[in-house]
Amino acid sequence: MSKSNTFETDILNYIFQGTALPGGYAGPFYLALHTADPGEAGTAVTSEATYTGYARQSIARTSAGWTVATGQATNAAAITFPACTAGSNTITYFSIVTTSSGAGTILYSGALTASLAVSAGITPTVAIGAIVITED
Repeated sequence: MSKSNTFETDILNYIFQGTALPGGYAGPFYLALHTADPGEAGTAVTSEATYTGYARQSIARTSAGWTVATGQATNAAAITFPACTAGSNTITYFSIVTTSSGAGTILYSGALTASLAVSAGITPTVAIGAIVITED
């Protein structure tokens, strides 16, 4: 699991210079799917899924959305994406982002434990506890 370069700088400015975190962090977070590693310099649209029907999914910033304990946050509920109606993608990465669309900031990104082949009729779902974000 990796933070984006932008988010790392935002956190350091917040901690050491007392600056507010930039806009976009106050609302829900969104889960984005990617066909390749978006990288620490990427944005939410870098290698983002393109199958017909795809849309980022909101994750509440509450205990209903996340379980937090001992330096780890995990998704507290299954996250279901819209079914693919056309096209196909092989999903290999995910990211936690600040916007529902466009080139929002990636907060964290990571590889899936197994790639997911998406084609017509497939409804991608992330199981409870499948996203584990660790701070150490």
